[in-house]
Parts: sequence; C-alpha cells; structure tokens
Amino acid sequence: MHILRFSDLCAQGQARGRRVFIRADLNVPLDGARITEDTRIRASLPCIRMALEAGAAVMVTSHLGRPTEGELRSADSLAPVARRLGELLGREVPLRDDWVDGVQIAPGELVLLENCRVNPGEKKNDPLLARKMAALCDIYVNDAFGTAHRAEGTTYGIAEYAPVACAGPLLAAEIDALTRALASPRRPLVAIVAGSKVSTKLTILKSLAQKVDQLIVGGGIANTFLLAAGLPIGKSLAEPDLVGEARAVIDAMAARGAQVPIPSDVVVAKTFAADAAASVKPAAEVAGDELILDIGPDTAARLAGQLEAAGTIVWNGPVGVFEFDAFAHGTETIARAIARSSAFSIAGGGDTLAAIAKYGLASQVGYISTGGGAFLEVLEGRQLPAFEILQRRADLPAQVASACKQNNTIA
Repeated sequence: MHILRFSDLCAQGQARGRRVFIRADLNVPLDGARITEDTRIRASLPCIRMALEAGAAVMVTSHLGRPTEGELRSADSLAPVARRLGELLGREVPLRDDWVDGVQIAPGELVLLENCRVNPGEKKNDPLLARKMAALCDIYVNDAFGTAHRAEGTTYGIAEYAPVACAGPLLAAEIDALTRALASPRRPLVAIVAGSKVSTKLTILKSLAQKVDQLIVGGGIANTFLLAAGLPIGKSLAEPDLVGEARAVIDAMAARGAQVPIPSDVVVAKTFAADAAASVKPAAEVAGDELILDIGPDTAARLAGQLEAAGTIVWNGPVGVFEFDAFAHGTETIARAIARSSAFSIAGGGDTLAAIAKYGLASQVGYISTGGGAFLEVLEGRQLPAFEILQRRADLPAQVASACKQNNTIA
C-alpha cells in the first residue's frame, strides 16, 4: 500500500517548524475522572515524541466516549488524558477547547485539542469543518487505526484538504502487518475466526474462504458449522438458518483444496456457568441437553499442529468460553501454538487480546492490532476510508512542494 509516512517526513527534516496535527486514538476507559487502562495513550507516544523531536508545533486530538455534538460535558473531556500524557511525557500538556477556528502554538510546543467529536459536523464529515481543521496545520498525521474504518472529519475530511497527509508510526505498522498477513502472506495461511454468531462474521468468513489455506472456526460459529457437517450440538448456541451459508463456505474452501477443520471432540456442560461440570466427548455424541463450550483436547492438538506448521496466522476470537477455566483449554492450546509457531501472526479483537494477556503471550505474537471494528473490516476485504484517502494523498513530492510553497520555506 503506497502511503506517505510521517517517519519519512521527519527523517527528511520536513516537519521542522511545521504545524503538525495528529489524530490519535486516546479513547481510554474511565472510572469517573480516573483512567483505568492507558494502553492507547502509551501507543500514541511514539508519534507525539517523533513530532516533538523533529521540531514541530504539535497538536493532538482524539474522540472520547460518545459525546453529543456541540455539547462538551465533563464526562466527555480529554482532561484526564491530558494529565496522563503529561505524566508519561514529563511535561505539561495544555488542553484547548473551542479550537476549530484557530490554535496558537510554536515549534517545540504540544497541545491536546479537546474531544473532536464534540465539534458539530465531525461524525458526518462536514466539508466546512474539515477545511477549518486543515487550515490549522501544515502536516496532518493519522495515527488512529481504531477509527480508520470511519470517514469522519478528523479521520478523512482533514486529510483531503491538509497540505500534507500521512500515516503515523502506529497506523503505518498496522498497514504493514495487515499487508504482510493478507496481501502477501507466507503459506500456508491459517485464519482463526470465532465468535457467537455466524451472522456477525459471515462476510469475513466468505472473504477469507477465497484466500486462506485453513479456516478454523470457534465459539457459536463453530456450532453452526458442526450442524452443516451433520453433527449434533444439543442446546448449544447456533444459527440453524445459516447452515446453508456455512456449508457454502466449506464448499468454497474445498473447491480450492483448502479446509475448514471440523472438531472431532468437544467439551460440554449442562449449564453455562463457571462452576458447571465439564466433560469431553466425541463431537458426534453431544446429547440434546448439553452445551458445547470448548473444543476438545484431540481437536485442540490437531489444530495446534496446523498452526505450528503455518506460514502466516490471522487470529480473531477465542475458540471457547476461555473466561471459565474449565472451558479455556482449547483457546490456551491455540494461543500457545501460535506463540511457538515460526509463522508471522497478527491478532485483533478485544476477546482475542484478553486471551493473549491472560496467558502472557503478547511478546510472542507477531503483531497485535489496536483496532476492533477496523481490524474486522480489513478481514472482510473492505477498503478502510482512512487508508483510501492516505493512498490518494500519497504523492510525496507534490505534497511537500505544496506545503513548502504555502509556508515560504525550503524543503
């Protein structure tokens, strides 16, 4: 994917003395005014530091929560984020509101611009708002993969009108990882797609069925595929009306010489509870009053072998109810196999990341995606708006020349 990278501009000295507008993803969980988890703030630091070290005048903004446009409530304020940024950077980070019509900032300074979704027209990508924001900067940097699937004012519109539009290091890393995993993978390419319903991930399954060598399904999705294979699932969560769609995915894979591995054994219980009695049985022997809550050990071992032999692995979703220890073996086996594999692996989705954290394997996964919805849309084969506009604006010589001309500076 041809995009302009902020790191290249900084290396060439193009950011020195320039006004740099960074769209970050600082949408952290809050308990009142207390940040309960700051991973997204920490992930934004490399781009901010890069801009400051390059001698730029740095503006950063993000959304937080779901504010009402035109109304800034204290619960929607980025004030806690400004404090935490200041602690991590070792400097004061002023918070500016009412910033759309102008921001006074000098090279070497850093300001945080209040919740961008408070601005009327942000979510609908109003062109007037986008032009006003573009006028604030010489270089626009998108470093928020978590919002890359949304065509909003600070994720798309400003990139259309800013003199220079580029990708920050976090967004660029996501693009590189996704390209490596999906556009030019080392084979065999294995995808794990799990979740409660086929309907929510049907387009992903259909898209991957045209690309991958093995498509491992888990959770409620796997139950629908078990039905498609003619196996009993008792009272397990499934979508019988989508059995035909599941069969179509199996057939599409088979036509390419690829496979959707069907579990040979499963872990079942009579109730959905952490203390439910778990038992392992062949997939063909699930009773009418039983729930399938995990893959069995034989299936897990077989899948682990396939993952260890893979060239590329894409993982979205735990294969069982891993929150309950009795039904976590399958997900743990899968996770540890991915960690052991020499394959390039990319994982995304909140539950997937929670599983990786539970087993302490973050350092052993090739790349952990920071986006939820954006990651899923890439798996669906969609072109993300943020990627599309950055590709259109990727003419580096023209962008830099335009920016230099407007600012009467020499590149």
